Amino acid sequence: METIHDFRAQKLIAGYDNKMILNEIELKIPSNKISVIIGANGCGKSTLLKTLAKLIKPSSGEVTLDGKAISKIPPKQLARVLGILPQSPVVPEGITVADLIGRGRFPHQSLLSGWSKKDYDAVAEAMEIMKITEFANHDIDELSGGQRQRVWIAMALAQQTDILFLDEPTTFLDITYQVEILDLLTDLNRKYGTTIVMVLHDINLSARYADYIFALEKGKLVGEGKPSEIITSTLVKEIFGLNCTVINDPVSATPLVVPKGRYHVKP
Repeated sequence: METIHDFRAQKLIAGYDNKMILNEIELKIPSNKISVIIGANGCGKSTLLKTLAKLIKPSSGEVTLDGKAISKIPPKQLARVLGILPQSPVVPEGITVADLIGRGRFPHQSLLSGWSKKDYDAVAEAMEIMKITEFANHDIDELSGGQRQRVWIAMALAQQTDILFLDEPTTFLDITYQVEILDLLTDLNRKYGTTIVMVLHDINLSARYADYIFALEKGKLVGEGKPSEIITSTLVKEIFGLNCTVINDPVSATPLVVPKGRYHVKP
């Protein structure tokens, strides 16, 4: 059964040290959908995701979950609802796949309780979803980049949260692994109704896999909506500075951005 949450940001201003990056962001995350945050490098995509996940404290404005400011929600309680996979997580040395995924069960455990059947079942299910059961007893160091990324996502899945944030989950992966990861995340959303919010660099993969897109430009939200509604040559020019043509993707019937460049434009 899908769980619906009201997750939103109101007049969010945030950044690092004395440099503000986000400029009065207001948004509501569509529940039980896949949302993707797009924009040029340095526009504030990762900062927005981290602020929404309570990893960065905003200088003003607030993020609310079901009407309550997340700043007031205890970390362990929030971690039962919201899971996050940061960019380039650090792999603990000499740890096996199953042990790393098991760390996702921490929010559900108390100091006095050991592992329960529910914990073991959650880890097993997460490995099955990400198709890595056969690697359970392997060291993380033995895996390829794509396999390792599936392990990190499985750790987030083991938390069994209703909402999952992922910061560039396909970075540094070749196109085969990128599509595989995004297909698996779509399976998760379609089967369990998990609300997924991702930062992605590839605008065409974003348009193909997103139900909803948030477009950032220099810390401001300049567009949001279904890919078919907002992915236009005008928007791409505004946020990426790229001259392009937007056509219909022959595979997915979603918008497909075709860059023009300077050398391949028809006369």
